[in-house]
Amino acid sequence: MSVIEFPQIIERGCGLDVHQQNVVATIRGKDIELTTRTFGTFTSELEQLTCWLQNNGITHVAMESTGVYWKPVYYVLEPFFEILLVNARHIKNVPGHKTDKKDSEWIAKLLLSGLLKGSFIPDQTTRELRALQRHRKKLIHRRTMEKNRLQNVLEDANIKLGSVVSDVFGKSGVAIIECLSQGQTDPVVLANLAKGSLVRKKDQLLLALHGRFSEHHRFMLELIMDTIHQIDATIDRVEQRIDTYLDQMSLEVSLLQTIPGVSKQVATGILAEIGTDMSKFTSHKHLASWTGVCPGNNESAGKKRSSRVTQGNKYLKTSLIEAAWSVSHTKDTHLTYKYHVISSRRGRKRAAMAIGHKILTAAYFILRDKTAYAEPSMSQEVLQKKKEIQIARLQKRLDKLKISASNN
Repeated sequence: MSVIEFPQIIERGCGLDVHQQNVVATIRGKDIELTTRTFGTFTSELEQLTCWLQNNGITHVAMESTGVYWKPVYYVLEPFFEILLVNARHIKNVPGHKTDKKDSEWIAKLLLSGLLKGSFIPDQTTRELRALQRHRKKLIHRRTMEKNRLQNVLEDANIKLGSVVSDVFGKSGVAIIECLSQGQTDPVVLANLAKGSLVRKKDQLLLALHGRFSEHHRFMLELIMDTIHQIDATIDRVEQRIDTYLDQMSLEVSLLQTIPGVSKQVATGILAEIGTDMSKFTSHKHLASWTGVCPGNNESAGKKRSSRVTQGNKYLKTSLIEAAWSVSHTKDTHLTYKYHVISSRRGRKRAAMAIGHKILTAAYFILRDKTAYAEPSMSQEVLQKKKEIQIARLQKRLDKLKISASNN
């Protein structure tokens, strides 16, 4: 059986199979012998790998995105070669023939044939902002866990603060919790700490604050509150650091905030994940596919079937959904109108995903052209037609409800 040879697009390249403690490198190409060598992952050893590749005239390097182990290798080689970081699912070798050497040879062969598609790697500034923004989200998640743990302690002591106070961690709630953590258990003293509208609920508060509060509960409250304060202080430090990066992107932040539903925090999340250079993406459709806010293709025998959204950048997707929910509560915008139209047919979650897609598309063109968001212009005829369609749909629904009520 004849072996199929791929056409060679790149003259000289290297395939890397990256692991925690070593890197297996295979070089191949025009006028060089197919050679495989193994290097360690200490910086000095990666510098030896760089020298070896340069001495052999290598211009392109490809490797799998293996956990976090690819990062130091990428950073050392980045200044000297054109590097393709490839999704491991896209370069699987033939089953039953998997060794480190064969993996690196296969990657090198695909690289030279031009069959690999590199992942998006942002610039250094964006990478640092991304790390800070993701760390901030994890800290907020940790703080939420601690707050939930604190409310469990209150319930264990039969202190029903959450049944009366809308926000346990508002000013009144925190004051009461701090007083409890200091050993004060008199419901009258605690209820007198109520402020604002909570003063009108003082009678209910007296009942809620009468519980079985022990020394153990006091210790746990004190411990958890200390942890929350520490996390708050860390979040403040991270946010101050993030602001130094946003000062360099002040124009992009202000432009993104012209999109309905996009706050400063959402704009920061967008810039942290995709940066400001849209030339990295071939089109807004490429960006949407990379993010995972558009459905994938599912076609067989000429029939197209419904498909879920693709896997993508979960951090960016979360920010876009957050903006979409904000849009759903605004008025007199095109995105708000689209949200309600889609939600009436497909449900709120799918509508939020669709609006997130539209926000990302708007962000792409805003960052590419450095122009503010502009509401799509719709003529009076178009608006009137949309209103008529909506009235007809609601009238049809009303008629169905009347028929259903008469039958019952």
